Parts: sequence; C-alpha cells; structure tokens
Amino acid sequence: MAVFGDSFDVSEQFANLSVPTILITLLAATVCGAIIYLVYRFFYRGVVYSDNFNILLLLTTVVTAFIIMTISANVVLSLGMVGALSIVRFRAAVKDPLDIGFLFWGIAAGITAGAQLYWVAVIGTVVIAVIYILLTIFKKERKSYLLIVRYTAENEVNVNGVLGAIKYKLKNKTQTGNCIEITVEVKIKNND
Repeated sequence: MAVFGDSFDVSEQFANLSVPTILITLLAATVCGAIIYLVYRFFYRGVVYSDNFNILLLLTTVVTAFIIMTISANVVLSLGMVGALSIVRFRAAVKDPLDIGFLFWGIAAGITAGAQLYWVAVIGTVVIAVIYILLTIFKKERKSYLLIVRYTAENEVNVNGVLGAIKYKLKNKTQTGNCIEITVEVKIKNND
C-alpha cells in the first residue's frame, strides 16, 4: 500500500465502519425495505402480484445499503465493485412499469441508509409510502383480470366479435398449427 501513499491506508478508511454502525445501517435499510414490502403487498393493484418480486424489493434495499457502505469505506474496493457491477446483466422482463418504480424506491432507500443518512431514508420511505397509498385509495376502482382464450382458427371471427364488445389489451398471442391462444387484460369497474 506504500505505492498509493497514506491516503489509501485501509485501516483509516474502515475506521468509520464499526460493528454498531454496520448494524444500525443494515437495520435502517431493513426497516425501509419492510415498509416498501408491506406497501407493495397490500396496495399493489396490478394483474399479477409476485411474492418473489416483493422479497426482491426488501433484499435490494439491504444489499444496496451494504454496497454503499463498502464503497464509502474504501476507494480501491469501490473501483473494483463498480467494475464488477458494470458487467452484470439482468434479463428478467418487468411485467408492470410500476414495478420499476418500486425497485428504484428500494435502491434509493438503500443508498441513503448506506450513506448513513438514516432519518432521510426512513422519512423518505414513509413519505413515498403515504403518497402511493393515497394515490391508490383515490384512484377509480378498476380490477384487472387476465383472460386466456383458446380457440381454433375457424373461430377467430367469433372470438374477435365477442372481444370487440369489451375493452381489453392484448398481452400475448400464440399460434400452434390450427390452435390459437390469446391472453388479454380486462379491466372491470364495480365488479361488472
């Protein structure tokens, strides 16, 4: 370490990371992640709720705080971590654009907790939760359903006639030989 001089002394860089600081940081990130988890679980109004994605939100908050603690404690480690994270590719498709917002919310809470701005992380998480809850409460009640229709090619005119009477969004269409399967999202008001 003598090559880099005194500014890269590892013992000095990790001096501000004591065990209580690490535990408080991870606890703050876990509290923020738990709030995000509960809001997503009880107020999500999309078509397909995913418990695995919800668990990912909690884990993302804690892991992001862990990464930010490491980056802020050691400059050399931060360069290596940035390089390692830049080659990671995620291939999972996001089903609902709102899920990206929740994921970004979890990352933001993890960053602020990892930077040891605990009150900013907790207050910011609570304020965003209240805003989201109010928006979902005052939003017009429309339930979304996925309708899967399987039919043969000769019945396509009949199926299109029936679907033409309702408002829907085509999610998927698969044709294998003479058999066709479509998945459509239907939004219904007042349980009609």
